Amino acid sequence: MRKSSFERNTKETQIKISVELDGKGKADIDTGVGFFDHMLTALSVHSGISMTVKVKGDLHVDCHHTIEDTGIALGQALGQALGNKSGIVRYGTAYIPMDESLAMASLDLSNRPFLVFNCDFTNQSCGEYDLCMTEEFFRAFAFNSGMTLHINLLYGSNDHHKAEAVYKAVAHALKTAVTENSDGSTLSTKGVL
Repeated sequence: MRKSSFERNTKETQIKISVELDGKGKADIDTGVGFFDHMLTALSVHSGISMTVKVKGDLHVDCHHTIEDTGIALGQALGQALGNKSGIVRYGTAYIPMDESLAMASLDLSNRPFLVFNCDFTNQSCGEYDLCMTEEFFRAFAFNSGMTLHINLLYGSNDHHKAEAVYKAVAHALKTAVTENSDGSTLSTKGVL
């Protein structure tokens, strides 16, 4: 079974996460940040990866620790569920429109973490979610799962739509990348990732 559970407890956040790669995208998300819950639900549903994410964070400070630490924990859980990353398609790319916005994500589950993030937002926040945390979340997620991740927001005017297009583009790229390949081999000239 391609699934994992992960807990991370610090003085700033207490996080419990479980993921199931073949779970059909059932989402049970509660981070205390409504817009972030909405984005993680989209990430789960559109990737087909079932996720339970329960977070208690120091939201009296701001949303930073909650969002970044969730990225760390979710990345760790994904990496554990993938094991040695053999038997998967490995790569995924998706362009996703959200009304007037268009985002592209391309990723490689390579054990070589990297993030390229080319997205501009107009406003500071959507609800209690600071839009600058979008980059911090995906950096933590990519580095802790061993993912090379490129995200480009091509255009858009509504920040809600822009952020949602980004999360959904990553979700669809991830859905392709975690798909099991036909022979269970490791897609690498080295033979290992």
